[in-house]
Amino acid sequence: MQSLVEDFLQHLRHERGQAELTQRTYQAHLMRFVAWAEAKGLRDWRQVELRHLMAYLTHERTRRLAGEPEASPRCLSSESVYLEVAALRAFYRFCEQERLLPSNVAEQLSLPRRWQRLPKSLTHAEITRLLKPPVGEDPSDLCDQAVLELAYASGLRLAELRHLRLEQLHLDAGFVTVVGKGNKERVVPVGRPARAALERYLAAGRPKLVTARSPAAVFLTRRGTPFAHVTLWGRIKRRVKKAGIERRVTPHMLRHSFATHLLEHGADLRVIQELLGHATIATTEVYTHVAGPRLREIHRKFHPRA
Repeated sequence: MQSLVEDFLQHLRHERGQAELTQRTYQAHLMRFVAWAEAKGLRDWRQVELRHLMAYLTHERTRRLAGEPEASPRCLSSESVYLEVAALRAFYRFCEQERLLPSNVAEQLSLPRRWQRLPKSLTHAEITRLLKPPVGEDPSDLCDQAVLELAYASGLRLAELRHLRLEQLHLDAGFVTVVGKGNKERVVPVGRPARAALERYLAAGRPKLVTARSPAAVFLTRRGTPFAHVTLWGRIKRRVKKAGIERRVTPHMLRHSFATHLLEHGADLRVIQELLGHATIATTEVYTHVAGPRLREIHRKFHPRA
């Protein structure tokens, strides 16, 4: 059973160009099902029927969280069950398309309803504090400043920042080319403060971080290596703490702030969709709920008929 899962992961990696996090998530959920199936005496995917999938999902809905006591009522969240179903459906769809299995027994599985979580963004005052330029020419500080400026100015994902290469920078023209989810390329403009931070880092910071084995990644650690996800996020969190921002900040919050602040200042939703690299406008529309109160405030303040 594990060999088919590995074929599916190779498909995600090389043909679909899915993010590493997506690959790891699907792998974890599918391997959990494989372990459950083998415990039930199922050794081949051809033996799995819809009733087995339903029994597994019922088991997952009542499974207690790791480390919780036996009497604890806390079970797996609906979000986690949603991902379990999504992983199984994607796996069976792949096997059906490649004719690895005779039928798609997961096509009858319905995805549970998910609560729509509104993205949280930083205020303009918090952004100003966070983007306050560092004093001095320490290479790591210059790198952190360039990362933060570019993340807010262009709405890049953390993975896109990590994988950004020197040839993707076109600072003279004022834009960068970004390879996002599914290996889709998009062109994103870069504002003057972000360009200045990047030029300062490239001139005075990055040359001191480069080693003989350093790749062409724009942002480098003190050892001259590309950032891992955890390392880059740790650096951003330290800057957040240093800026005196006490509330919890997530990796996507700079991206959300970029989109929300654009919308507040009248940007078209389709333009924001293109800049963020969203596949559908429905994903971008969530920002209309976030920016609504602020838009009404601006309307009341400045519109003569408000």
